[in-house]
Amino acid sequence: MPATTATPAPAAIHLLPDLLISQIAAGEVVDRPASVLKELLENALDAGSSTIQIQLEEGGIKLIRVSDDGAGIARDELPLALTRHATSKIRSLDDLERVGTLGFRGEALASIAGVARVALSSRRQGEPGNGPPGHAWQLRAEPGAAPEPTALLAGTVVEMRDLYYNTPARRKFLKSDATEFAHCAEAVKRIALAHPDVGFTLSHNGRVSLHLQQSDARSRVGAILGGDFLAESRPLDALAGPLRVSGFCALPAYSKARNDAQYCYVNGRFVRDKLLVHALREAYQDQLHGSRYPAYCVFLEIDPATVDVNVHPQKTEVRFRDARAVHQFVFHAVQRLLSTPSAALGGGEARPLPYADQSRWPERAAAPSSEAGAAAFSGARAPYQGTLQVGEPNSAGTMSAYLAFVGAAHAPDDGLDGTPAHAPATENDLPPLGYALAQLHGVYILAQNSQGLVVVDMHAAHERILYEKLKVAFSEQQMASQALLIPAVFGAEAIDIATAEEHGDALRRLGFDLAPMGPRQLVVRRVPALLQAADPATLARTLLDELREHGVSELLTARRNEFLAGMACHGAVRARRLLSVAEMNALLRQMEETDRADHCNHGRPTWTQLTMAELDRHFMRGR
Repeated sequence: MPATTATPAPAAIHLLPDLLISQIAAGEVVDRPASVLKELLENALDAGSSTIQIQLEEGGIKLIRVSDDGAGIARDELPLALTRHATSKIRSLDDLERVGTLGFRGEALASIAGVARVALSSRRQGEPGNGPPGHAWQLRAEPGAAPEPTALLAGTVVEMRDLYYNTPARRKFLKSDATEFAHCAEAVKRIALAHPDVGFTLSHNGRVSLHLQQSDARSRVGAILGGDFLAESRPLDALAGPLRVSGFCALPAYSKARNDAQYCYVNGRFVRDKLLVHALREAYQDQLHGSRYPAYCVFLEIDPATVDVNVHPQKTEVRFRDARAVHQFVFHAVQRLLSTPSAALGGGEARPLPYADQSRWPERAAAPSSEAGAAAFSGARAPYQGTLQVGEPNSAGTMSAYLAFVGAAHAPDDGLDGTPAHAPATENDLPPLGYALAQLHGVYILAQNSQGLVVVDMHAAHERILYEKLKVAFSEQQMASQALLIPAVFGAEAIDIATAEEHGDALRRLGFDLAPMGPRQLVVRRVPALLQAADPATLARTLLDELREHGVSELLTARRNEFLAGMACHGAVRARRLLSVAEMNALLRQMEETDRADHCNHGRPTWTQLTMAELDRHFMRGR
C-alpha cells in the first residue's frame, strides 16, 4: 500500500508585528506613486490651501514633495499626524455621517510612512487675534525622532522618498517612470478640475509640466480638458431640492473610443461610481455612434448625510441612500441638456431654437410646416413610389418669405407696401435653420439663415425625426398603420413564415400586417404610417430577423429603442433623392421641432453652420 503523507500541524495563532501591520495596511492606500500623491493633495486642500506645488522625481518613485500654503500643523501635533487613525477632521459619529472633507480616516501619512521615507515640515498659521504664526518644525517618520526647527515661510511640506524601499516585492510591480508619472499627472488633473480656486504647479525631474493658475470653473476645464472639449460641450446646471448637478457635457459627436474623458465628482471628490456612469450613459442613448464613449465633467452636490464615502479603501466609490432618485435626477438633467437644439453646433452654450413661439411664424401654418407638408415629408416615398406632395409653393407665405429673403424672385404684392405678408422683417427674424437654397449632390441641403450658411445631412436629420416620432407613437400605443395600395410580396423561408404567423399580434401592434402568400412567400399589406416611404419587404425582413433573434418580449422592452432606430433608418429619405425646395423647408422646420435633432440615432451630426465671418476669412474679404 502507498505510504500516507502526514497532515502538518496547524501553525499557532500569533500577533503580527506593528511594522508588518503598517506595511500590509498600506496596500489599501498606497498601490503606486499616484495614490500617494492623491492622499497628500487631499490633505493640502483640506488645510485650506490656495497654492500647491508638486515636485516629482523618477515618476514619483524616488521623490514626491507636496508644498502648500494652508493652515499648517502645530509642533506638538506633528507626531500625531504620522500616527495611524489620528485626524483633525472627525470627532464623533455624527461627523463621520456627514463627511465634508476629502480626507477623514487619518491613515494616509501613517500608511505612506510604512513603505517609504517620509519627512513632514509645517508652520502653523496664527489664529485671528492670537498673534503671528509660530516657527516652522520638521519631523521625520523614524523611531524616536523628535521635531526639529526648519526653514519654511508658511503651510506644510510633505516629502516622500524611495517608495517601497523596504518592501521590494511591491516595488517590482511598479511600471516605468514615464507610466507612473502619467498616473500622477492624471491624479493632479482630477483634483484640480474640482478646485479651480486653487493654483497647482507640477514639475517632474526639475521641469514644469503643468501650471494651473487660480481661475473659474470654465477656464479650469478648458485648461485641463482642452479648448476642443469646451467648444464641443454644453454647460450643465440643474437643481432639484438638495441635489444639484453642474459641469460640462460634450456633444455626442465629440465621443471617444475610450472612457478616459469622463470625470464624475460627488461633493468635490472624484469617484468611479457605476450608478452615475450608467445614468450618464443612458442620457446619451440613441446619440452615440457604435461603441463610442461620451465625454463629460460632471459635479454632483448632495447632502453629505445621504452619501457614504467610506465604502472603498481609496474613496473612489460612494453609496447613495436614495440611489434611484440620484440616478433619475442626473439622467433627466443631462438628457434635457442634450435634447435642447442649439443655434450653432458646438457653440458651447445651449441656445434653444424658438420653435415654441408659433405665433412668431405665421408661415408655419403654410406648406412646409402644415399637416400636409409634414406628413408628406414624414412619408417621403422612395423614387419607385412617386414624388413628395406638399402645399402650394406660394400659398400663404413660406415660399413667398423664402423668395423675398433670398431674392431669387419677386413674390406677389400681398402686402400694402409690396412686402410679402409673411416674410421676415429682418434677417434676425429668420427661423434658426433658415430657408433652403439648394441640394448638393442629392445628399446635403444648403440653407441660408441670419448667421450664414447651414449645411444639413438630409438622411441623418430625417432619421432622427422619424425615430423620435416612432418612440412617441410606440409609448402612447398609437402606432398608426398605412394600407399599401399594392401589397408587397417577397420570397421567404419557412422559418420566416412561421415567425410571422406566431407573432401576428405583436406585428399588428407595431403597425405591420404580414400574412403567408404561399409556401415560400409573404405579403405585406400594411406598414407603420411613419415608414410608408421605406421598402416594405426590407422592413418586414428586418422585423422578422429581430423577432427570431431576440423574441417578442425583449424586442418590445429592452431592445425597443434599437429596433425603432433601425426602422427609422430604413424609412428615412435616401441619399441621391432629389427634393423640392418646399420639401427641404419642411425638413428644416421639423428639425427645429424635434428633440436631439443635432445628431442622428448613431451619434453623427445632422447639420453644421458656416458663418459669414468664417466664409469671409476663407475668401480673405476685407484684406
